[in-house]
Amino acid sequence: MSVRLAPPPLASVRTPPQEPPNHPLVLPKPITVSRLHNSRFPQHFVCKARMVADEFGVASARGFAAIPSSLLAAEREEAKAVLSLFLRKQGLSNAVAARTINKSDCFIDHLISMLHTKHKSRYLVGRELTTLEIRGALVPYLEVLLEEHGDMLVDVVENYPNPPGTERSIPSPTIIISDPTSRKERAITRVSQRNSQGVLPAQVLYLMDLGMDLDQIKTIARKFPAFAYYSLDRKIKPVVELLLDLGVPQSDIPTILNKRPQLCGISFSENLKPMMAYLESLGVDKSQWAKVIYRFPALLTYSRQKVKATLDYLAELGVPEKNIGKILTRCPHIISYSVDDNLKPTAEYFRSLGVNVASLIQKCPQTFGLSIEASLKPITEFFLGRGYSIEEVGTMVHRYGALYTFSLADNLKPKWAFFLTMEYPRSELVKFPHYFGYSLAERIKPRYSRMRECGVRLVLNQVLSVSDSKFESALEKKMDKLLKK
Repeated sequence: MSVRLAPPPLASVRTPPQEPPNHPLVLPKPITVSRLHNSRFPQHFVCKARMVADEFGVASARGFAAIPSSLLAAEREEAKAVLSLFLRKQGLSNAVAARTINKSDCFIDHLISMLHTKHKSRYLVGRELTTLEIRGALVPYLEVLLEEHGDMLVDVVENYPNPPGTERSIPSPTIIISDPTSRKERAITRVSQRNSQGVLPAQVLYLMDLGMDLDQIKTIARKFPAFAYYSLDRKIKPVVELLLDLGVPQSDIPTILNKRPQLCGISFSENLKPMMAYLESLGVDKSQWAKVIYRFPALLTYSRQKVKATLDYLAELGVPEKNIGKILTRCPHIISYSVDDNLKPTAEYFRSLGVNVASLIQKCPQTFGLSIEASLKPITEFFLGRGYSIEEVGTMVHRYGALYTFSLADNLKPKWAFFLTMEYPRSELVKFPHYFGYSLAERIKPRYSRMRECGVRLVLNQVLSVSDSKFESALEKKMDKLLKK
């Protein structure tokens, strides 16, 4: 990831002097000093702690030297636990979070240095930090990094202090977490402030030429403050030119940047292009990049680990390798679904209905982003309550994967009510659940009315799925048969 020109570096965020917040993140059982062995703590970190003490003026080297190595090791393990849980909250699987922790020794050292700086008085009197104090210092800092770097956080953590694409190391001065409101205000001021000639910043003028207005740019800066500091020539313009080369209409670029301003913040040569090549190697259609990026620009900002975790699970479900690229092309949002929180539970739920999950996720991957409790179960209960069996519901969703993506109140219920007036047996919907995918006002009612006028009866599939000409032809054939009797 490339370094921003003006905003403070990673480690220059400021922590307000307050009691540790009661943050909702739930930690595992604290790791106590007695459970660790002095020999397991690397000596290089003791030296690092002393260096940090001298550099920050927090405590003398002698003061840090007095901290038992077992205590430092315990803090290190607790810092790992906080970071691991934080990463899993962002959608990483347990395995991916663990791999990230194993690659992030320097960042863990950095977190420990921050603890020693923030709680220097506790160390001077020899008091051990509690889990809440450790959590209170680290979680807000991680949240700031997430806000600034979005889905590049894993890359920043693993490569600290040299995130991908940086031209210089990120220094480690005193860690201060600034007020998010003030950061947003500074970002908004930066994009809207005119120079002595009354001219707005160059990157703002460039974005306005693309079709954005100042209010839109300020909204992006408010949502993602780092965007205000992106270089026009090194960050924004290369990404815009890439989008245009891929066939994205200029009129779509403001929407894309508003959806995912972080797109301009990742390294063009080390992250963006390699990610595109990686996705193409999986079968993403090169000719469809414009549509893919417009639908879900965040796809190109995810880490390789996050993408691979999702794809590994698709393969585990039984999705053929040749179809994975098709899924990503049609529904790139699937990469944003958590394997543990979305994909696995949803797969298990549909298996309980007798559905072939690999087939369903290929037909309608967006179904796996729905809440089981809020969306899936109510629809299942709706059909069960109208006399269908679990097996019949499973058959319906197998035949029409999009069935569960419809609104229960706005789609299924009114169409069901009209279906009851059509005098078809209920089994007709098991044969043709696609009925729920047609417009009630523009397709279902007019076609049914026309069929009634002709005094004939067609199966539901013939009424709805064919073109107007074929529908009329089917009516004529049916009427001819009646006349010949």
